[in-house]
Amino acid sequence: MRNQSKAYLYAGLTIIFWGTSASAFKIGLKYIDYFQLLFIATSTAVLFLFFILVYQKKLILIKRFSIIDYSHSILLGFLNPFLYYTILFIAYSLLPAQVAQPLNFVWPITLVLLSVPILKQKLKLKSMLALLLSFIGVILISSEGNIMNMKFSNPLGVFLALGSSVVWALFWLYNVKDNRDEILKLFFNFLFALLFISITLTIFSEIKGINLKGLAAGIYIGLFEMGITFVLWLKALKLAGRTDKIGNLIFLTPFCSLIFISIILGEKIFVTTLFGLILIVTGIFVQQVKRKNREL
Repeated sequence: MRNQSKAYLYAGLTIIFWGTSASAFKIGLKYIDYFQLLFIATSTAVLFLFFILVYQKKLILIKRFSIIDYSHSILLGFLNPFLYYTILFIAYSLLPAQVAQPLNFVWPITLVLLSVPILKQKLKLKSMLALLLSFIGVILISSEGNIMNMKFSNPLGVFLALGSSVVWALFWLYNVKDNRDEILKLFFNFLFALLFISITLTIFSEIKGINLKGLAAGIYIGLFEMGITFVLWLKALKLAGRTDKIGNLIFLTPFCSLIFISIILGEKIFVTTLFGLILIVTGIFVQQVKRKNREL
């Protein structure tokens, strides 16, 4: 099999796995609370990434880490997975999966907004168009099918789902400046995050008496949302002749997610959700086109 074909295969598997994540979140939260779910998922991801590092013989690279590298891992681990997934899981506990998932997907647009104060970039016309399209999409999705009423059923859930995109965008901005090996870097992010999650779990929840279905959901999330999929995605980008061909496939993830939400969770997909998601993805695509043209 040619490298490009393998790249599409790995990317396709990644999209399918990420597409199931929203359903797994809702199933897990049905049986255990968000702190328990995050603890199980993060622990699973740490173990998986450790075995990957052993297999790839990369643990020796730890010797090169400085105090600054460890401090970066602590900061990034606090942002993601600790803060990001805590906010996201609470949002999923308050909203239908078909609402929480696409609202969280606005992070590329949030990234544009944060790039203005953090990276000192200017907000140009195409960026403003992308923001407008995505904003309209957010309004449509948040209405949960009641576009004429325009009364959000759970404003806090909407705020948290959008807030998670801010945390992810911040994580991305700081992470992109860190040139360490991606898998090794991710392992330490999760390892330090596990410390934060353990403290939070001790204070606000407990780990004993975990429901088996909730445990299975947490392990699934740790593997197919946080662990295996990340490795597959890196492999796809590495094998691709042009990363933009693979990168654009990520736009299929939220649509794939809606299919699984409908089949697995039995949610009736609102027309406003579909049209809102199309507007958000269009806004992201407009921003991506702008970025590509600037790079040419």
